[in-house]
Amino acid sequence: MKTFIKTYLLYGGLAALLFHSCSIKKFIPEGERLYTGAELTLDTIGNVTELKDVESELINLIEPNPNTTFLGMKPALYFHYKAQRKKPGFMYKFLNKSFGEEPVYFSEVNPQQVEELLLNRLDNNGFFYSRSSSETLLKEKFASVNYSATVQEPYTLENYEVDRDSLPIYNELLDLIKETPLSQNDRFDLDLLKAERERLDHGLKQRGYYNSHANLMIFEADTNQYKNRKFDLFLRLKKNVPKKTAIPYTIDSITVYPNYSIEGDTLPLSKQNRTTVNGTDFIQNEYYFKPKLLETYLLFKEGDLYNANTSKITSSRLSSLGSYKYVNIQYTELDTTLTDGDGGSLAADIYLAPLTKRSLRAEIQAVTKSNGFTGPGLLLTYNNRNLFKGGETLSLSTHFSYESQLTSGSNSSLSSIAWGVKGDLIFPRSIPFSPENFRYSVPKTKISAGVDFLKRSQLFTLSSINGSFGYTWKENRYVFHQLDPISINYTRLSNVTDEFQQILDDNPFLRRSFDQRFIAGLLYTFTYDEVSDLGKDYPIFFSTNIDLAGNFFSLIDGGSGTIFGSEYAQYAKMDADFRFYLRMGKEQTLVSRVYAGWGIPYGNSETLPFVKQFFSGGPYSVRAFNIRSLGPGNFNATSEDSTTDYFDRSGNLKLEANIEYRFPIFSYLKGAFFVDAGNVWLTGNYEDLENDQQTSNSSNTLFTDGKFESDWLNEVAAGFGFGLRVDIQNFVIRFDLASPFRVPYQPKNDRWNVPFFGNNGNKATLNFAIGYPF
Repeated sequence: MKTFIKTYLLYGGLAALLFHSCSIKKFIPEGERLYTGAELTLDTIGNVTELKDVESELINLIEPNPNTTFLGMKPALYFHYKAQRKKPGFMYKFLNKSFGEEPVYFSEVNPQQVEELLLNRLDNNGFFYSRSSSETLLKEKFASVNYSATVQEPYTLENYEVDRDSLPIYNELLDLIKETPLSQNDRFDLDLLKAERERLDHGLKQRGYYNSHANLMIFEADTNQYKNRKFDLFLRLKKNVPKKTAIPYTIDSITVYPNYSIEGDTLPLSKQNRTTVNGTDFIQNEYYFKPKLLETYLLFKEGDLYNANTSKITSSRLSSLGSYKYVNIQYTELDTTLTDGDGGSLAADIYLAPLTKRSLRAEIQAVTKSNGFTGPGLLLTYNNRNLFKGGETLSLSTHFSYESQLTSGSNSSLSSIAWGVKGDLIFPRSIPFSPENFRYSVPKTKISAGVDFLKRSQLFTLSSINGSFGYTWKENRYVFHQLDPISINYTRLSNVTDEFQQILDDNPFLRRSFDQRFIAGLLYTFTYDEVSDLGKDYPIFFSTNIDLAGNFFSLIDGGSGTIFGSEYAQYAKMDADFRFYLRMGKEQTLVSRVYAGWGIPYGNSETLPFVKQFFSGGPYSVRAFNIRSLGPGNFNATSEDSTTDYFDRSGNLKLEANIEYRFPIFSYLKGAFFVDAGNVWLTGNYEDLENDQQTSNSSNTLFTDGKFESDWLNEVAAGFGFGLRVDIQNFVIRFDLASPFRVPYQPKNDRWNVPFFGNNGNKATLNFAIGYPF
């Protein structure tokens, strides 16, 4: 009964507020009328197609927009008026700041100007000789406008030609219009013509026309030959344009300054070191960068035609070396008189200002990991740039952290101390391939080696040695590749407590996953990422990882299954992560995500190594459940030993889906509502889990004896929640509160749950994390 009374009061109060919001007439000042909007009516003469698109475009021109309406009322305007009182009260101040709107009066409306805008837009779209009119509707305190337009049949394209001249630029234009997007019977469209002019200018700049500009070209439409609303389109240069804009330029000389100082060089050019490689001069105060190597990063040579795109990519390649903070390519015209010949010459000067060669950085971190461990950390990093005078970077780092599992309920007693040392040597080229083989971006070769120690309280100490050799490169603006043909990791479990030894003895599945000390193989990552492109309203993100291990060792181990006396892992693992972003306005985004991963042990292995297994639940997964509290399948550990539960709940197959709506609240504070679903499964017969920890109705495998378990959908966990995020220049502190509405390890008839109000013992889970979940 109490719940019913609270709900009644809530909705009753809301209804009363909305009722009062409709009585805004008394707030309208004397001599003003509230503008309630406009309607547009279109009539046509002749054959007019795509009328809905035309109408939508014209409606967007009608200004101003009236105050927003909800269920026939204007609550946002009502909040504004109430907040203007001498003592508005806290509630109306808050509502006005969050949702209020300034009133839009009819005195701000100019119907004649709108009529002109409508006619101008119709002309720009080829509907010449159309007409428009308006009618004003006045009431006591309100006013609206009815606009009407008579749309004539549009003019359509018949022929598109270049109005030729003797200048060589016209030959280039003739070639460029062969790829034009304009086609016969296209409606006259001024925006399309502007885009075509920009396309032509871009093409000319790739063909040597250094001084080309879109505004130098003009289109002329000729309708004299036709009686049925068609036109011929002619392209030419404007009259009296400077002659230098219509001729191509050749790069006559290239000079590179590898250690340029922004404050100015301290030595005269005569005393600086000059080296020439393939016609390119390198001038440097001291021998900073090997000219033979640096020359391979330049995409243009002496005698090449000027190409704006090649110049831009060259600048990007030089910036990606990691040795320079400032890259500037300047061109100087050497011949602009043009009295002889039909081309000009350019001198290219490339100024490269180096970064500080050595740097030491210390960071105090707040670490939050996908396995739920959170705590403070210290990171020290030393960098030595341009180590061998070829852009190489040596990076040495050491880290120390203390972490505790804050988001895992009964597992919160688990903590860990971790420290390690890592060294990276990065070459800004693909060894043994030359940078010339990669145009868009310079690939990088990375050699890494490190040692890590992890002491998990009450359980064990895990030490590891790792090393890798691989490549990273960008194929284009959106596509990124990472390939590690050599990746080795050796782990050693020690200081095992009696408690953890009992866990291993009770669970041979888990024990086998820790016995595989050697992990060696190949890693490959492919990423397609449009999210950083703010010009896209519907960006997507896709990433996939392929992990193959143990195949080389299996060829040389002589059938023993060990290498250097230790068992090695053999498996194939792959995952895929797809995200779709729907941007609504400047700061509102709807994000959906689907994730799938599958690992298959074979040959020398019966299970995946523990560090390679999938788990579900936690701040980057299904947030309504604690870390590692889901799966496999509907497995349910009834033991009160939370530590055992933590290690049991993993699998070699994972499926997840998420949807999240993100919105601003004020300033740096953002909000979100989300729904998560997913779980992990095992794809085989694992009798080790068939013990007294498992309920009688549970299953944990998705495949048994090669047979697909069709009931897997009933084992998907799901939850709903909301969050607060402090977002300061892309540094995000995140708090998410979530509650399950489907619990797979409950009896089949009791798996559905009302989030935050369920009666099956499932409480809300608070997640703390750094960064967005996806």
